[in-house]
Amino acid sequence: MGTIYLSTPLTTEKVEKLRAGDRVYISGTIITGRDAAHKRLIETIQSGSELPINLASQIIYYVGPTPARPGEVIGSAGPTTSGRMDPYTPILLEKGLKGMIGKGSRSKEVKDAIRKYKAVYFASIGGAAALAAQQIKNARVLLYPELGPEAIYEFEVEDFPVIVVNDCYGGDLYIDGIKKYRRILNADI
Repeated sequence: MGTIYLSTPLTTEKVEKLRAGDRVYISGTIITGRDAAHKRLIETIQSGSELPINLASQIIYYVGPTPARPGEVIGSAGPTTSGRMDPYTPILLEKGLKGMIGKGSRSKEVKDAIRKYKAVYFASIGGAAALAAQQIKNARVLLYPELGPEAIYEFEVEDFPVIVVNDCYGGDLYIDGIKKYRRILNADI
């Protein structure tokens, strides 16, 4: 487990260097999206239409930011529970999405798709939304403005802190952490 400074776009080569437990600081452009936006993207794919956004090498942050106060770029911008996007994620990974940022564990289907499409799932710190917002240097709505905070935004971030939870080799920080904790407990008994 190391500390990695990563710039976007997120290529397969960059993904292959990441391991569960790595602390990562992301700089560059990321997009956002939650349930409603994911549903619309999937409906577009299922209708046979072209996506209104190129997902290749993108990182999507599961967030619904609050409105910015005067002089701020964005309001609070903490992660949303990732499992709510699980029904949509394998299809988006197939379309080229390379990274996701959220909180909580992912389904077996998503973890399998992460391995298959050489992608990565990062966790951001829940409960630190105001701090996360400080790393967002610019924000603009890209798609679905009628969805309000659930619209797809483009964020310019600088040293946005995340931790690799699921890597493209099947590593899972949540499972590994439980195993490590059990070993420590058993050693103390």
